[in-house]
Amino acid sequence: MKGFINRIIENSFIDGPGNRMAIFMQGCNMACLYCHNPETQRMCTRCGKCLEVCETGALSIEEGKIKYNKKKCIGCDRCLEGCLNFSSPKYFEIESDELVKLILDNEMFLDGITFSGGECTLQTDFIVDVVKKVKKNSSLTAFIDTNGFIKEEDLNKLISCVDGFMFDVKAVNDDIHRTLTGVSNEVIFKNLKILAKTELLYEVRYVLVEGYNDNIEEIKGLSELLKELNDYTRLVLIPFRPFGVKTHLKNMLPFNREKYDIIYEEIYKILKERVIKKD
Repeated sequence: MKGFINRIIENSFIDGPGNRMAIFMQGCNMACLYCHNPETQRMCTRCGKCLEVCETGALSIEEGKIKYNKKKCIGCDRCLEGCLNFSSPKYFEIESDELVKLILDNEMFLDGITFSGGECTLQTDFIVDVVKKVKKNSSLTAFIDTNGFIKEEDLNKLISCVDGFMFDVKAVNDDIHRTLTGVSNEVIFKNLKILAKTELLYEVRYVLVEGYNDNIEEIKGLSELLKELNDYTRLVLIPFRPFGVKTHLKNMLPFNREKYDIIYEEIYKILKERVIKKD
């Protein structure tokens, strides 16, 4: 079975508990206005725009496909900036057994693996295949970093084999969610409630974007919901920063720190130590 991967970070301490291999899958089912990884959203259309801006010859086209030569690449990312399709010529296909081998070769340095994206659950069958093979041969844990916009059958497949979910809620209000992402959050909150009743909802992440999803009453409502659903899921409050944003909100200022602190204090009253502050 093959998967499409944007990049792999072999050692990460920010993608779940402990030291983890973070596997960023290609493709997404949202189009967030503040996406920090827009090059993971779509598959390559072979338009050739990236070839026009690559000055080192790291990119070529062979048999109708874009070929990427890592040795010639200087990491200027002009190809990503020049892509009009929110894609990347650098993503690659990999067999599940090949990825399993890479993971197991690094097992002694890791606590687990985390699938992210893009939206990794679009490749659920590939993930399940990899996770089952890894668990058969190691004690590594497997986490899913998701936007929650998941088909029910795929969610059930993942629940059966992974150890945790990190769940991004983009907005509580459905109209605002549609504005920010292009889709409704109805399915997302349904899946959130399903996961919260298991032991798998490790954390919910919420990026505060000023003027969009920063209504304190709505965030308090999300906090009350988490408190009602279980006694363990963390809520990570993340202030928006423009660094890395290449799309619609790239010129927006960082989220106001004073306002962030006020929101945090209000949420702390509800969730106590379960709310995580990001500096």
